Amino acid sequence: MKNSILKITPTVQLRDWTLADMELYRHWNTGRHKWMDFDGPYYDKLSLEELDNQIPRLEEYIKADKWPSLRSRQIIASLEDDKLLGQVSRYWQSRETNWLSIGIVIYDEADWGKGIGYEALGLWIDYLFEAMPELVRLDMRTWSGNHGMMKLGKKLGFKQEACFRKARIIKGVYYDSIGMGILREEWERGTAE
Repeated sequence: MKNSILKITPTVQLRDWTLADMELYRHWNTGRHKWMDFDGPYYDKLSLEELDNQIPRLEEYIKADKWPSLRSRQIIASLEDDKLLGQVSRYWQSRETNWLSIGIVIYDEADWGKGIGYEALGLWIDYLFEAMPELVRLDMRTWSGNHGMMKLGKKLGFKQEACFRKARIIKGVYYDSIGMGILREEWERGTAE
């Protein structure tokens, strides 16, 4: 990793999907899992029908091996056994002003708190800043009940830039919507706490 704050022994890698990932992907997106309580719980998750339609399309994409040069998602996989642990993603807040948001999910709660998110999101940030020289900032969005995501952002050097009060409803309770950001120069200086 380029950022000096991330000098750690690597335990994960970011990579493209493989056919071997499909069984675990189906598992983590079927039924109820703890990650679903934190990763945008105010949005609908994939229905079983949507998942059944998505997986064959994803398998065809994998078989064709024609990934875009600039990835919008990558798998987080263990370096030890290449097992699917989660994924990182990116999406535009405003393409016109090069304003990109990032996201992460670690599926198994047994893997939470082990530094996997820190390492994986650090790799993703490095990748995006290198692949997209026009970016001057990255941000991530979460909600005030997702303490792990806010802690991760702060550990990586993100600063809270927005708080939209009582903007998210989870299980009938209002929470704040939180926006955190980091500038390229902050990332390159390694200004994390």
